[in-house]
Amino acid sequence: MISIKKYAAIDIGSNAMRMLVCNIVEQEGKETQFNKSSLVRVPIRLGQDAFTVGEISDENIERMVDAMTAYRLLMKVHGVERFMACATSAMREADNAKDVVDTIEREAGIKIEIIDGRKEAAIIAATDLHEFLKPDHTYLFVDVGGGSTEFSLFTGGKIVAAKSFKNGTVRLLNNMVNDVVWHEIEKWIKQIVEPYESVTLIGSGGNINKIFKMSGKAQEKPLSYFYVNSQYQFLNSLSYEQRISELSLNPDRADVIIYAARIYLNAMKWSGARNIYVPKIGLSDGIVKAMYYGKI
Repeated sequence: MISIKKYAAIDIGSNAMRMLVCNIVEQEGKETQFNKSSLVRVPIRLGQDAFTVGEISDENIERMVDAMTAYRLLMKVHGVERFMACATSAMREADNAKDVVDTIEREAGIKIEIIDGRKEAAIIAATDLHEFLKPDHTYLFVDVGGGSTEFSLFTGGKIVAAKSFKNGTVRLLNNMVNDVVWHEIEKWIKQIVEPYESVTLIGSGGNINKIFKMSGKAQEKPLSYFYVNSQYQFLNSLSYEQRISELSLNPDRADVIIYAARIYLNAMKWSGARNIYVPKIGLSDGIVKAMYYGKI
């Protein structure tokens, strides 16, 4: 007997908003399957408001209400029985965040939870990583967002250290990350990996997924430091317009992908990792699984 549940997760990031609809397939004697049914991404760059002006603009609040109304209708059409909406770095820092949350709940019927960096890292870590996590290996999980980057160190299949830093692609685009932040990240990574002989990176986020897709590799194969670095140099050599026309990047991806590559490269360099695995997971996947397993 097969039972299918439909859950949805809404991830309100600093660079874009996305809604994942997931079919959860339960069958007696078999492992529960989480199958992506739909993913809808809307390029509303909240970080541009929050990090430069300090609050979400009226224009973007209106766009958020429209997007959330559309998400609610899509969930109704899909027959979603349970959902959760989480907002991250941009909404954490916006002075008018509470007003935005209240407006969206009133006008679109969706309640948003603003989560801190630690909870964000924990939710992402709740995703199913067992096929990548070998018990005798140490991994640094790096999730690069628009406003922050979450780091989690796994060894023996368990998290032994986790930290969120205010260093993300939209902040870097606006020249809002100083050398002090980079030095803090370098110091923290070197300190936590020091007891371990070798570390492998696991990368999460839309930008590293795009870089991985461009490689044409099979999902279970890693990218080398050399490859990521060569892609970084290649992307840097193209203009913003060329990245859109020649590589078919979305306009809101074409200007931030270089900054994301820089964060991953530095994380690899400071941890001594030679390879980075890129499973197709993110905050929305983590929200679905955390809801299902009763962790949130």
